[in-house]
Amino acid sequence: MYKRILVAVDGSQTSDRALDEAIKLAKEGHSQLLLLHVSEDVSQVWIGSEWMAATPPMLSPEIFEEIGRGILDHAAKKVQGVGLEFETRRVNDDGQRIGKVVAQQAQDWQAELIVIGTHGRRGLDHFLLGSVAEGVMRAAPMPVLLVRGA
Repeated sequence: MYKRILVAVDGSQTSDRALDEAIKLAKEGHSQLLLLHVSEDVSQVWIGSEWMAATPPMLSPEIFEEIGRGILDHAAKKVQGVGLEFETRRVNDDGQRIGKVVAQQAQDWQAELIVIGTHGRRGLDHFLLGSVAEGVMRAAPMPVLLVRGA
């Protein structure tokens, strides 16, 4: 069994399902969990041929940090309720693809498994929004368990 499991959480129902699955695995294997939230840098967007400020003043980095802490607190309460050993970590994407950040955090923490939810987008939605789960699978050197959303 896996002794160190990283779970990527973003506050969505799909993320909650992935966390539930990771909790089951951790209980069976007496594993340690790392609950990871990656905050996106949405302060700039590419417009035409240059980067432009995109974040309204009310969406400061502090707001994103607060949201991330709230997401991690929610996940931590679920894990505390079953008595597993865990850590929480919130990081910024620093302009990198989130999948790559998740994979790097997993390597740094020496995770043996990554558990992440997938929304299963297809077609134009997938093309426009991309897939964090797909990015994790491409970048991670360890196994990745995808948990499909409802």
